[in-house]
Amino acid sequence: MAPAKTLNSLVEEKSIESRFVRDEDERPKVAYNEFSNDIPVISLAGLEEEDGRRGEICKKIVEAFEEWGIFQIVDHGVDTKLVSEMTRLAKQFFALPPEEKLRFDMTGGKKGGFLVSSHLQGEAVQDWREIVIYFSQPMKSRDYTRWPEKPEGWRKVTEEYSDNLMALACKLLEVLSEAMGLDKEAVRKASVDMDQKIVVNFYPKCPQPELTLGVKRHTDPGTITLLLQDLVGGLQATRDNGNTWITVQPIEGAFVVNLGDHGHYLSNGRFKNADHQAVVNSSCSRVSIATFQNPAQEAIVYPLKVEEGGKPVLEEPISFAEMYRRKMNKDLEIARLKKLAREKKQLQDLDKVKLESKPLDEILA
Repeated sequence: MAPAKTLNSLVEEKSIESRFVRDEDERPKVAYNEFSNDIPVISLAGLEEEDGRRGEICKKIVEAFEEWGIFQIVDHGVDTKLVSEMTRLAKQFFALPPEEKLRFDMTGGKKGGFLVSSHLQGEAVQDWREIVIYFSQPMKSRDYTRWPEKPEGWRKVTEEYSDNLMALACKLLEVLSEAMGLDKEAVRKASVDMDQKIVVNFYPKCPQPELTLGVKRHTDPGTITLLLQDLVGGLQATRDNGNTWITVQPIEGAFVVNLGDHGHYLSNGRFKNADHQAVVNSSCSRVSIATFQNPAQEAIVYPLKVEEGGKPVLEEPISFAEMYRRKMNKDLEIARLKKLAREKKQLQDLDKVKLESKPLDEILA
């Protein structure tokens, strides 16, 4: 049977297809709604005021980047009505019939649009999600023929949302620059002409959520990510290499801030790149909207500052395009090796079963 073009037809099944089943070591360990308050929640009220309040906020942000690489922000200045509209319209899009969503199918190398699972080609196991990708900044990257026009008004709302989140991300990057003792524009300038990509995630309810993931464990390759999630829950983070996981407590209207690999390298490893994943559930669907702020493809990736006596975390400067290519190739190679190991074990188990089914005199012959 050919893979489904959308997940609509799979939601009511009793079991999931093998292409979604994760290896045991990758399966969820903590429930989607087993919430933790370990991730800091920081109010940005007063961040732009040059007084003691700004210093206090910056200190909290820097500590969160050092300890987790992930935190939540409230009082961020983005209009609550705009945030609500973006979420409402996203839910309406994914509720459309499959044929409407597939009008913007981005398989075959198309830049932007609708897709099931992941836009990373060659993955051995697929994520349990549908996505819409908008390439939104710089302005010249906007190909409106790849932006879904339904539901009505979504394009216009996305444009306003894009501008607001670019401005918010730049404020946070100023804090990182200052924390490294640099000009507040240092990180943004290192990104050259900063790119922005908006990925709208839809995680339908799943018949066997214990076997799969909405998004596999990863760190974001870019500079910084702002994630808007609904109140269902499913975002999980780890800071001990996956030994323990926590589910981030959803807060209405808040943004989850994730530092990416680029930000991690620019800080010479001082600030952590957020190690995270998304889980699904059998009760209800979930929507999240990730806004990725990435450097230009030609931007040079290398620490902006190395403390005296310290060592750079990178051997040599490389372009962001090359950094991204190496990261994706590594991920695909790990997946390939895991697949080979899994197939080898299946053959060994099959040989064992055959051996055990033989009469003893045949085995000893």
